[in-house]
Amino acid sequence: MSIKKYWVVLVFIITGMMSAQEGLPIYTDYLTDNYYLIHPSMAGASNCAKLRATARLQWFDQDEAPNLQTLSYNSKVSDDGPSGFGAIFFNDQNGYHSQTGGYVTYAHHLLLSRNTIDLSMVSFGLSVGVVQSRLDESEFSLTDFDPIISGVEQSATYFNVDFGMSYQLDELFAHFTIKNLLGSGRDIYTAVESTNLRRYLFTGGYTFNPGYSEWTIEPSVMFQLVEQTEEASFDFNAKVYKETDWGKVWGGLSYRRSLDGAEFLDGTSVDNQKLTYISPFIGINYNNFMFAYQYTKQSGAIVFENGGFHQLTLGLNLFCRDEAYDCKCPYVN
Repeated sequence: MSIKKYWVVLVFIITGMMSAQEGLPIYTDYLTDNYYLIHPSMAGASNCAKLRATARLQWFDQDEAPNLQTLSYNSKVSDDGPSGFGAIFFNDQNGYHSQTGGYVTYAHHLLLSRNTIDLSMVSFGLSVGVVQSRLDESEFSLTDFDPIISGVEQSATYFNVDFGMSYQLDELFAHFTIKNLLGSGRDIYTAVESTNLRRYLFTGGYTFNPGYSEWTIEPSVMFQLVEQTEEASFDFNAKVYKETDWGKVWGGLSYRRSLDGAEFLDGTSVDNQKLTYISPFIGINYNNFMFAYQYTKQSGAIVFENGGFHQLTLGLNLFCRDEAYDCKCPYVN
């Protein structure tokens, strides 16, 4: 492998590391019945309160491989009230880098319909978060003096907020969120570290129910943009639900494609590769319980590891209303 190929691999590793060091990482776990993880305006928007726990592990055969655990809960304050609330706790580790944090959320839902079962709603949500980032340098080699390396574990705690809004009309949904809205410096990696951690997320989709059958199809797309580095990517998602007497079976596929690439020398020609992830997933809702599994595979000529990323999600729906929304909209029903 040429030197330039090694640089491409390093770029992809660093990109993943940077994404994991600015609050809760943005993976595709929102597709396993948990839009609240990335959009604060979805706190309390569903027909039931939702308790969700996720565990994600990358590259089983690598020591200190990236791994993430989250625990989230969101609900309405009252059945007929306009207010929702939520909380998220997470632990994210990536080699020598790690972070733990939590968010609390308040959301306000404006129901535009004349009753509580016709879904026409505009929502606003605000999450307040505290994150502690750590860099463990205790195992770094100090043979050659480097003033940046201290040889101890460094840590920094910072505060930030996420703001989002949503619009839902029967089977149509759209969400927009600004994450890390405030400038907040960590000063853990360098003394000139940027305080701009803002990330913009847009999600939109629609559910189809062909022939009013027990099958529901949900195509959706998510776009994200990091303001400081101008990194951008798209998620193209397709999800299918099947209604049963005891709940739902569902599954789908997500395709993430970065708009930014890196050039490398392949033999005598210059080639270009963009970061690409393919994520199939499957889930089941049995009465009020939910279980989902997701597998993510990086594709391309150059990858750090041939193994994929595995994620499990466990969930429990609580305090469900007697009347669901009058639509084929499983993302809230």
